[in-house]
Amino acid sequence: MVRTMSLLRALLSGARAVRHTPQLVDGLPPDHAVLLDAPDERLGPALVAAALGDHAPAAALLAATREAAEWESRDRYVVRLAAFAHRRDAWLAGWLADAPQDPDALLVRAELAVRKAWESPARAERLRELGPVIEAAAAAAPRDPVPWRLALDHARGTQATHTAFEALWEQAVRRSAHHYGCHVAALEYLSAQCCARRDATLGTRRCAYRECFDFAEQAAADALPDSLIRALPVRAACTQLLAGGGASAPAGRIDAAADLAAELSARYAPGDPWPAEVRNVLAYVLVERGRWAAALEQFRLIGPHATSFPWASPGDDPLGRFLDARDAVRRELAPAVPLRGRAGRGRSGGH
Repeated sequence: MVRTMSLLRALLSGARAVRHTPQLVDGLPPDHAVLLDAPDERLGPALVAAALGDHAPAAALLAATREAAEWESRDRYVVRLAAFAHRRDAWLAGWLADAPQDPDALLVRAELAVRKAWESPARAERLRELGPVIEAAAAAAPRDPVPWRLALDHARGTQATHTAFEALWEQAVRRSAHHYGCHVAALEYLSAQCCARRDATLGTRRCAYRECFDFAEQAAADALPDSLIRALPVRAACTQLLAGGGASAPAGRIDAAADLAAELSARYAPGDPWPAEVRNVLAYVLVERGRWAAALEQFRLIGPHATSFPWASPGDDPLGRFLDARDAVRRELAPAVPLRGRAGRGRSGGH
């Protein structure tokens, strides 16, 4: 009788998964429609032109962001243009040859140089050589915080002292007090510093989460309701989880960070590319916490906009990991779907 009931439960579970998966995927784009780091309508034409060797659209795009003080968009576009130049840089070389003092070209050059140095086995040594390149980009656009975000990344890679980092941070926030990219760079510096500490008793590496969460939570509290900085605590949680230090952080603190990020996510339209990375980070944390219903909601809001972070890892396909995570959420929720009637809700409140 026990064996019969166990078999019956297994059969019912399988039936639910087969019959009700279409209900669970309602609102989710099919796998083939999901794109990784898809450019928005402004960046796309600039990348197409760059592929043809024409730097003019990229120059016009970055000049527009600089003149309008669109620092968040400028930061994103610089990162993406530098990533493209890492593979095909003839257009950037032509741009620098035509306008060697162009602040936008200098910024892309600096971003590209730092990216290449980070990938080098001699990272710290290579990065130390790039100080003048970053300084040139900062001097060319005195109001721009993006070169200072790059300087903060540079400081992390060279293991700069707290004093040196704080001096750079002061310059960054003086230009834009609530620049998301600079806050992420500061959080990553703190995380790297925490992970580099050694436990005096055991002699093992540990990740101290407190400073990261303290910084992220204070920044979020000071930010406007629709600011991406409101998601900084969930970024801190994600960083801890990716580093394997999630067990040291209280679950309540991680869940509170996720709830705050979910409130921010709800302020944006479904499928909006602007908060896509924040939503991807939130989905990752929710999956790690086993909050399946809440994770499914974020995957619905993400739509087709998968992002490399946080799904990328050495040797892995980030898009594949994103799709695998979506499938895992659907599988977890399928047994909770009743055989008749509407789809179930999973765990109450997403917990």
